[in-house]
Amino acid sequence: MIAIERIIEGGEELFLTAGIKSVTMDDIARHLGISKKTIYHFFKDKNELVIALVKKKLKEDEDQMEEIISRSANVIEEMINMMKCSEDIFSRINPIVIHDMQKYHPNAWKEFQNFKADVLISTLEELLSKGINQGYIRPEIDVKIIARMRVAQVEMGFNTTLFPIAEFNTWKVQVQFLEHFNYGICTLEGYKLLNEYKNRNHE
Repeated sequence: MIAIERIIEGGEELFLTAGIKSVTMDDIARHLGISKKTIYHFFKDKNELVIALVKKKLKEDEDQMEEIISRSANVIEEMINMMKCSEDIFSRINPIVIHDMQKYHPNAWKEFQNFKADVLISTLEELLSKGINQGYIRPEIDVKIIARMRVAQVEMGFNTTLFPIAEFNTWKVQVQFLEHFNYGICTLEGYKLLNEYKNRNHE
C-alpha cells in the first residue's frame, strides 16, 4: 500500500514548482503513478492534503531550528546556521505557493500563522534575549517588537506585489532582509563575530 508520506511528498514536489491552485489531484496521481482513488482513500480533497503537507513541513522546520540551536556555540553562530538552513528552504519555495495558501487554503494558512505565533516568534525572542546576555546583541532593543518585525519581514519577502517574480529572486530578497536584520541588532562584539563567521564560510 502507498504511504501517506509519499502522497504528501508528491504533492509538495508539484506545489513548489507550479503553485497550489494550478495542481490538481489528477496531476498528483499521474506524478506518482497511482490512481486518484488511492489519494482520496487518504485525503478527502486537495485542501486536506495541503493542510497535512503544511503540518509536516512546519514540524520539520521546528526540528531543524532546535537542532541548529543545540549545536551552535553562541547566538551569532545560531544566526549564521539559521541563514544557511533558510537558504535551502527559501531557494525551493515558489512565492505563488504562499499566495495560493493565503487565498485558497485558509485552514492551512492558519496552521502557518499559529506556528509563526507559537514557535517562530517565541524562538526568536529567546534567541535575542540570550544574545543580549552574551553581549552580542544590543541591550536596548525590545525583544518582543524585534522578533515580530523579523517574522513579518520574511512574509514580506514573499509578497509578489512588492517583489515581482520576474524582477526579483526570492532568496536574494530574503538574504538582504536577513543581513540587514543581523547587522542591525548586533553590538560591536557581535558585529565582529558575525564578520568572522561569514569570512570563514566564504573561504
